Amino acid sequence: MTISPVKPLFTMMAAYNQWANRRLFGAASTIPDRDYRADRGAFFGSLHGTFNHLLVGDLIWMRRFTGEGEAPAGLDVIVHHDLADLRQARETLDRRIILYMGGLTDTALGATIRYRSTRSPAELEQELAPLLLHFFNHQTHHRGQAHTLVTEIAGEAPSLDLLIYQRETGVSMIEGAGGDFSKPEKRP
Repeated sequence: MTISPVKPLFTMMAAYNQWANRRLFGAASTIPDRDYRADRGAFFGSLHGTFNHLLVGDLIWMRRFTGEGEAPAGLDVIVHHDLADLRQARETLDRRIILYMGGLTDTALGATIRYRSTRSPAELEQELAPLLLHFFNHQTHHRGQAHTLVTEIAGEAPSLDLLIYQRETGVSMIEGAGGDFSKPEKRP
């Protein structure tokens, strides 16, 4: 089976997503609850609202991709009221994303996905690969907002740069073609 260069990109991005989320949740865990929940004028209000939106968006997209799992009705739904529960749900979903991306085939990447937007009942369709690019771009966008909130509250936040991830873990896009992404933590 020939593996296009696209699959390694998605498997690497899934592992990077987990790494970045762990770093950001780790930083958030040091923030007093009052500050963590305070409305700071962000798109989803607070750091808690932003983290919930990231989870909700990923749940919705994974449901669209796989036909399985929950899909909250709105983008601003608070699915977990406690940071510890939210962090655990994030870990669980990140593992699911990694396994899903690791199992993709070239055929699947070119397949058309049909889904409904949260804003419109009209059915939409598009190839999976561009939808996955949107999926990871959406994560980066809102994780950047969360990073800004952590910096605003705590004075600093960990680097979430993809290049830092690659240097720290030794994971590159090339490894994604044959690497074991079921355990994306540090690799030799």
